[in-house]
Amino acid sequence: MINKRHQSKDSVFFRDGVRRIDFVLSYVDDPNKEEEKKTERRREFEKNLQKAGLELETEDKKESEDGKTYFVKIHAPWEVLITYAEVLNIKVPIKENDIPSTVEYPLDCMLKPFRLPEKVMHPEPDYFTAPFSKSRQELYLIDNESTFFSPSMRNRIVYYILTRCPYGTEEGKKKFGIKRLLNNGTYTAAYPLHDCQYWKKANDPNCDNERYTLYMEWARFLRFYKEQPLDLIRKYYGEKIGIYFAWLGFYTEMLFFAAVVGLICFLYGWFTMDENMSSKEICAAAIGGEIIMCPLCDRKCEYWKLNTTCESSEYSHLFDNVATLFFAIFMGIWVTLFLEFWKRRQARLKYEWDLVDFEEEQQQLQLRPEYEAKCTHKKKNPVTQEMEPYLPLTSQAVRFCISGTTVLFWISLIIASMIAVIVYRLAVYAAFASIMENTQAPHSISGLLTPQLATSVTASCLNFVIIMILNFLYEKIAVWITDMEIPRTHLEYENRLTMKMFLFQFVNYYSSCFYVAFFKGKFVGYPGNYTYMFSSWRNEECDPAGCLIELTTQLTIVMAGKQIWGNIQEAIVPWIWNWWGRRKARCNPENLYSRWEQDHDLQSFGVLGLFYEYLEMVIQFGFITLFVASFPLAPLLALMNNVLEIRVDSWKLTTQFRRPVAAKAHSIGVWQEILNGMAILSVVTNAFIVAFTSDMIPRLVYYYAYFTNEDSPMSGYINNSLSVFQVSDFLEGNKPEKNPENFLTCRYRDYRYPPGHGRKYDHTMQFWHILAAKMAFIIIMEHIVFIVKFFVAWMIPDVPAEVKARIKREKFLTQKILHEYELNKLKQKLCECKTYENMEKEVIATEGKVELSQAM
Repeated sequence: MINKRHQSKDSVFFRDGVRRIDFVLSYVDDPNKEEEKKTERRREFEKNLQKAGLELETEDKKESEDGKTYFVKIHAPWEVLITYAEVLNIKVPIKENDIPSTVEYPLDCMLKPFRLPEKVMHPEPDYFTAPFSKSRQELYLIDNESTFFSPSMRNRIVYYILTRCPYGTEEGKKKFGIKRLLNNGTYTAAYPLHDCQYWKKANDPNCDNERYTLYMEWARFLRFYKEQPLDLIRKYYGEKIGIYFAWLGFYTEMLFFAAVVGLICFLYGWFTMDENMSSKEICAAAIGGEIIMCPLCDRKCEYWKLNTTCESSEYSHLFDNVATLFFAIFMGIWVTLFLEFWKRRQARLKYEWDLVDFEEEQQQLQLRPEYEAKCTHKKKNPVTQEMEPYLPLTSQAVRFCISGTTVLFWISLIIASMIAVIVYRLAVYAAFASIMENTQAPHSISGLLTPQLATSVTASCLNFVIIMILNFLYEKIAVWITDMEIPRTHLEYENRLTMKMFLFQFVNYYSSCFYVAFFKGKFVGYPGNYTYMFSSWRNEECDPAGCLIELTTQLTIVMAGKQIWGNIQEAIVPWIWNWWGRRKARCNPENLYSRWEQDHDLQSFGVLGLFYEYLEMVIQFGFITLFVASFPLAPLLALMNNVLEIRVDSWKLTTQFRRPVAAKAHSIGVWQEILNGMAILSVVTNAFIVAFTSDMIPRLVYYYAYFTNEDSPMSGYINNSLSVFQVSDFLEGNKPEKNPENFLTCRYRDYRYPPGHGRKYDHTMQFWHILAAKMAFIIIMEHIVFIVKFFVAWMIPDVPAEVKARIKREKFLTQKILHEYELNKLKQKLCECKTYENMEKEVIATEGKVELSQAM
């Protein structure tokens, strides 16, 4: 046994110091009745791994810190790497890129404080690449076999073998794959190693120390103003994680412009607060102080004066003003620019990261081991003419029915919970209205905290708690039903899970906002004929200044609460778990705490780790697009969160999680289609918010058609927007118990004929004019924004012309290099046994192929 005290274990190599550790498996020696079966599985699995060419080295449990865990270190020798590099179609360098880089722009010098060192941004030279082939090894730039394939490529190859290696037959079925062995407890973990500790460089001179570089230059919050080292992220973690951080960084950059415009719109509302005629009239003692409003609830509530809502009406002007319309139109165009420019950025990354010819079949479209294991039926593939497993149509139909029913049940549960919150709002609203009107609270509090606002704040908080609970439960259900469907490929699995989770979270997060925006205050009725929910609770009314301030409150609480909770969940929870797991090991000297043990004590990123990151950002994208007309500061909040999010995600990935298995991806996948759908829906929702939730259209109709004072067209608007109700017309169940001042009439928010009119309490013509104006506004706004959106999308090509030219140039040069290689190889064969005449014909044919390629 090796003397542990004389050999440092902080290494990523086998004991010989030469063979690199590409993967680590761990298991615990836990004697029980299942242990014999697990031992047999491990023995068979490891024997088959060695048959596949992998080399193993086991660390005895006595060598581990806890004295119970075995570690199996795996190394892929050169022969295995080149075999599976060809299988996985991995591209490798054949020549250094000689295409000149793009010319620097004059303003680039201003961006130097935000730049990272060139060595960090571009850790490797740019190469022309070609798919690896064992028969053409001399074509590739192989300087050193041990470093030719990067660690991320090596762990990807080893993981491919691990997921397909058999370990025996159980219950008459062939069993294989590390995933199944992890699920049944045969192994406790399987992971590639980080290359060094994140806070200091490794002692080994052969170590690249990329983790340390990523931590120092990227994963610290003090570097928030710096660009991201995307090439290094891609090299260390793989293209799939690299493309996520590229998208998140680009989204954050674009949010800056939306945040600036939103802040300007907010400041416009702030500076024009004193000029708002509506709030002036509400606050004026001679107008708002003389208007007696009808009770807010039945029986217990009293009559109240309009000027008690003075402060809330002033603050509603911050968000309900003419800038709201401008910002809604601006965001409709911004979201198009964001999506179109991201396509261009993505095309550039595809070129730079050798993903132009990447096809999903390399890894994503390969059959999932679970699919191969569970599908006992086989049929011939018409393309490959090989027998492949398949799921019968009847089985698929049954599974989809169960899956669809489960999803509908959970969506119904969300709707039921939302109805419960609405019932809470109605019940508590009456209580708040009764308490606040009968309590002598300080004017500063009673003026700002109206019954509507108090109800909205408490209901929003309750709704947020319910959202979090339902999210936690549904995540487990969604994974379970997706597993039950047995998707054929990894890509299909991710897409199905994505749609289920997004559909659920869409309803879960946005249903309350849709209720406040489009339903609250719209079906109230009028005094003497109120509308009731379940014949028990009177539907709640909007504030006299409008419902927009309540939508703003709802949006702020849910959005900010989700972001705060998300950052706590992402950063603090993993840190606590890791601290708890390492509490004993902290006391050990470094040479006793091995590299594989250090990584074993970290959290597992998981197959769906990136899925949850995308989901979080796409839900945020919905908040800043679907309801942005009600809250211009939403993009600013999102920008501040995302600056933190990039560093939190990078910090936890670099310091708190095991190194994920590298995976390829050439785009953000199905999320692109979801973003496109939300962009279109956002135009409709914002048009409806401006038309039906804000007071803009009624004010404009009054300004142009019903004004009574030419010098001040908006004066008298509040009186015009309130209808008159005769107290004696109250039904016995609605009538207030007290009327000490013997009011004969009260006012309510609507456009109805007054008592004594032939059409008493019917809608006036002004109501229909306003409704027609709202519908016309929606149609006009939608058409204008959609025309601009589609024109902008048509004007901006998805792939920059420069990138197209570079792709063509690289393809031509790569093809030329390959043809020259073939030609040279043929010429070398002149020394062999073939006749000169036949050889000459082959050379002429090859030269002709090269010339034809150049001509094309």
